[in-house]
Amino acid sequence: RTAQMVGVIPGDAVMHARLAQHGPQLVHWVASVPDIGAAVAALKAIGIQRGPVVSASRQTPQGLLQWHVSVRDDGQRLFNGALPTLIQWNGTRPTAHMADSGITLRQLRLRHTGAAGLRAALQAIGLDGGPSVNDGPAGLSAELDTPARGRVTLLSPP
Repeated sequence: RTAQMVGVIPGDAVMHARLAQHGPQLVHWVASVPDIGAAVAALKAIGIQRGPVVSASRQTPQGLLQWHVSVRDDGQRLFNGALPTLIQWNGTRPTAHMADSGITLRQLRLRHTGAAGLRAALQAIGLDGGPSVNDGPAGLSAELDTPARGRVTLLSPP
C-alpha cells in the first residue's frame, strides 16, 4: 500500500512546499496511550502544551470506531514532529478488522536539537522505553520489515 499524506497543516508553508516538491514523507507520528487525559496533564506539568483532547468517531462496516485525540489549535507538530500526537481508542481499534500486512515496525528513531526535553516528554507519557532519541537536526526514521521489499527505512527530510 502506498503511503498517503494525512492531515496537512494549512499554515505550514515550508512543509507544503517540501511535499509538493518531494512527495509523501515521514513528518510525524501518533502514539496510543491508555489514559490520554493523564498523558496530556503530565506533559502540561513539564511545560508542554499538547493541545486539548477531542472526541471523534467513524462508522465502518465492522461497527463504530471511537477515540480521543490530542489536537493543538494551531496544528503545530511539537519538537518538529518528533513528539507524537496522542490517541486513546475506546473499544475496538481499526486494526482488529484489518488483514495482516506482514509489515513489522522494527524501530522508530527520533532526532531533535532538544533531545533531553524530548526524552523527558516521552518519559512523562510513559513512552521512554519506545523510540530511540538522539541529539541532532530534527527528524524521524522508521525501520520496517516488509514481505515484498525486505527491510525498508522511511526517513523524514533533512
